[in-house]
Amino acid sequence: MATKWSNSLIPTARQAPADAEVPSHQLMLRAGMIRKLGAGVYTYLPLGLRAIQKAMQIIRQEMDQAGAIEILMPTFQPIELWEKTGRREAYGQNLFVVKDRHGREQALGPTHEEIVTELAGAYIESYRDLPKTLYQIQTKFRDEFRPRFGVLRSREFQMKDAYSFHLELDGPGGLSETYDKQYAAYCRIFERCGIPYEIVEAEAGPIGGNASHEFMVPSPTGEDFILKSDKGNYAANVEKCEIGPRPRNLEAESKGDLAVIDTPGCLTIEDVCKFFKKNLGTKLKTQNMLKTLVCKAGDTWVIGVVRGDHELNEAKLRKAAGESDLVMADEAEARDAGFAIGFVGPHVAVGRTDVKLFVDPDAAQGGFWVTGANAADQHVKLFNWQRDVIDQGTLPEVADIRNALDGDPSPKEDGGILQMTKGIEIGHVFKLCSKYTQALNVQVVNENNERINPLMGCYGIGVNRIIASAIERDGGNDEHGIIWPVNIAPYQVLITPIKYEGEFVELADKLATALEAQGIDVLIDDRQERPGVKFKDADLIGIPWRITLGDKALAQESVELKARNGSNGPKGELVKIDAVVAQLVAAIQ
Repeated sequence: MATKWSNSLIPTARQAPADAEVPSHQLMLRAGMIRKLGAGVYTYLPLGLRAIQKAMQIIRQEMDQAGAIEILMPTFQPIELWEKTGRREAYGQNLFVVKDRHGREQALGPTHEEIVTELAGAYIESYRDLPKTLYQIQTKFRDEFRPRFGVLRSREFQMKDAYSFHLELDGPGGLSETYDKQYAAYCRIFERCGIPYEIVEAEAGPIGGNASHEFMVPSPTGEDFILKSDKGNYAANVEKCEIGPRPRNLEAESKGDLAVIDTPGCLTIEDVCKFFKKNLGTKLKTQNMLKTLVCKAGDTWVIGVVRGDHELNEAKLRKAAGESDLVMADEAEARDAGFAIGFVGPHVAVGRTDVKLFVDPDAAQGGFWVTGANAADQHVKLFNWQRDVIDQGTLPEVADIRNALDGDPSPKEDGGILQMTKGIEIGHVFKLCSKYTQALNVQVVNENNERINPLMGCYGIGVNRIIASAIERDGGNDEHGIIWPVNIAPYQVLITPIKYEGEFVELADKLATALEAQGIDVLIDDRQERPGVKFKDADLIGIPWRITLGDKALAQESVELKARNGSNGPKGELVKIDAVVAQLVAAIQ
């Protein structure tokens, strides 16, 4: 039965709150889809809930088709499981942790790797039980420091997460086979949702694991950066993106004696540049400085050196150093170990056997280098790699350890140039391998009666982000409001009688009944409002098709049919009453 506007709860508004920064946030509030309850916490009203449910239905259908089985795991998770896997520390303050009345700590799950691994350990005992893929759609929690952009970065959100278990990496029933199935299912999900997407290579982040791909919706309001080769054969997010070969020259001759400069209070690159300009009359630029960062892996200190205008990529440094547990060093601990944090230079590695030194190719050059003097409130100028490091018995390792930038060479080494765009992450697939089954001591018996740790895959979709991305996508909104893709629109057809009385009521109900019999969702605007108000609200909530019932059209035994995306003209078209249902069914299906 068709929904009547007056029976629903659709509180439209002409203006969005000042703190709504991006189109999806503004329009979801204005269209009465969501209401903010607190920072990063939203109530979903009928239109918003229907859109979410449409996306969930598509996800469930494709997950089932890909061979996954739905379960539902608890939100409360014993903190001990997170401690065993090391993720309590990895997630840091983003992890919600609460205590019950007995003083026991529980995590409010942002994801469920630990829980599903514990579940598998309880019931999966043999190779005969594998492979197995389990999924759920559930509310997740993340203690965002700064929730923003509406449901794109909230503290409470809906997520589809799936997990697979395997005996082998490759071959029938292997992790790679299921990974490919999930990858293909994601493509079908986003295509059915009507969302343009790009697939990029990605870092696993706090989830962990090996191979990883992100599904991104191109959008100027996205928070994630994507780099693509102009040759069209490479794409990755900024954390993963490799850079093609670049020239290096550690043997360049010095341009003068190393000079120590007192730089009191200059803790940042920008501070030093200002100091040189003000006190020394030197127009020092960030690209003339070396940025030296101190990391640690176990008992080993790892030094990463990049140009002052570049950013160190921890994942790349971790890979170059071969240290999987590498993290940025604790400042107090580093100071105790002899590192003058804020004033560290590459030559700090000279004479130390507990230090590994890595330098990015762009920093492995001669030139007018300014860097830390390894003493508080001091920098040096005219630093030279050959004289000040190599000749002192320390050989730096040159490696790609910085974030890629627009204009960098493609790693494909085919003359391609990387181009940076923004995107919204809506899905992520990982090959976790045995990270969690080892940490939680989950084993199965293989065909040789040996106990081994099964391999895992992880596959997540941000359901709320699908809805927001549908609005943020190119063509997803205009100056009047939302433009929904037909498959996830709250309703597919809006019937708008100029006046809801007499023959208008009869015709609206008749058309709605006929459309719903064909599986099409219908909303009837039965409000006693002026036509202008109804039309503005219709454009704002963005229902794909609108049937307008007016006196002039009815006199011609017709109705006005208008596509929200303008596909049948800016003013729509007149369609005979007895033909409009068939025309809509053909257009929607």
